[in-house]
Amino acid sequence: MDFSLFFEEQMRLLRHIDISKKRYLYDSINWTKKCILIVGQRGVGKTTLILQYLKEHYENSSEALYISVDNPFFKAISLYEFAVDFEKKGGKILFIDEIHKYKSWTSHIKSIYDTTNLQIVLSGSSMIQIHSKEADLSRRIFVYRLANLSFREYLFFINKGKFKNYTIEEILKNHISIASDISKQIKPLAHFQNYLDSGAYPFVLKEKDGYHTLLIGIINQILEVDLPTVTNINYSQIDKIQKLIYLLSISVPLKPNISKLSEAIDVSRPTLVEYIHYLELGSLLNSVNQKAKGYKLISKPDKIYLYNTNLMKAISQDANIGTQRETFFVNQIKSAYYNKIRLIDDLLLLSTKGDFLVDNKYIFEIGGKNKSFNQIKDIKNSFIAADDIEIGFGNKIPLWLFGFLY
Repeated sequence: MDFSLFFEEQMRLLRHIDISKKRYLYDSINWTKKCILIVGQRGVGKTTLILQYLKEHYENSSEALYISVDNPFFKAISLYEFAVDFEKKGGKILFIDEIHKYKSWTSHIKSIYDTTNLQIVLSGSSMIQIHSKEADLSRRIFVYRLANLSFREYLFFINKGKFKNYTIEEILKNHISIASDISKQIKPLAHFQNYLDSGAYPFVLKEKDGYHTLLIGIINQILEVDLPTVTNINYSQIDKIQKLIYLLSISVPLKPNISKLSEAIDVSRPTLVEYIHYLELGSLLNSVNQKAKGYKLISKPDKIYLYNTNLMKAISQDANIGTQRETFFVNQIKSAYYNKIRLIDDLLLLSTKGDFLVDNKYIFEIGGKNKSFNQIKDIKNSFIAADDIEIGFGNKIPLWLFGFLY
């Protein structure tokens, strides 16, 4: 097989790749592992991240090759045979983009892993099911999830400063000094609303005017391309899911009445719960549940948010400010812990007092600068995440500072 056309395309792509601005995940990936999968919503920068690593380490080498299985060429040939032939020609590492679009991809990757010495770096949709019945990759593959830009990353991407990230414990303990140090370099509130409206995706650097149009396009591609490709959802049902997204966008944060929602979009209750599950896997929604009693299974989410505030702005121009604040908090907390594996997902739960319980020990109430402690007074480890303040005091912390978790 002649690989020259693939290398030519690779060189063309690398010429346009800037390695000066890298996503937070870049330095967290163990690039030495034999098989790596990077998942995440469309538009968060998976392809750029892969190409940055390729440019930095293999720019002029024939041992590394980037391919996208979006290429019609791969509709007609075996991915496994392609990889075997590449190794025979001296290949050492194969970067495969959009892997979820290749039929029976798991069995091909399993065969490449088991019968070659190639290192494989994959990227694909968040909806990919790693523990597939088709082929067991769970013990072969290292999975990393790439979130949307944090507020900290957004500031770096728009050249307002390079800041370190902090753990939630560091923020809770030292928020006054941290916020003071940051505020000496920039005015965070001058940029925070811009981030909430249109700062969660790297293409903010190139598409400021058409930003929300691009976001609508991403939503439609997830619904019209990704969902039918990687699930058993029939394309004829997509208009019902689009209606569901719209209904959720104008009413989040929603304690969903599943029966009424299923009636509104004309699907059964179990089907609606399945759709919500897929939309969360596709990074269009975030769900939060009450703390389960024992090991009780939760059949439906207790509260639903859009994945981030930019999606709110793209779908509905009149976003409720309280909803926007909660959506930001949920997004940043969940995103910061994507790659920290837990046996039970109890990182972020709804709280009977206050809004959220984080890590089973911190209670948070989300609000504006005048938010009081009335709802959480006398509760140990309780805090207010307050919007419209630059520097906090006591247990009142600036909401924007939770954008520095990753």
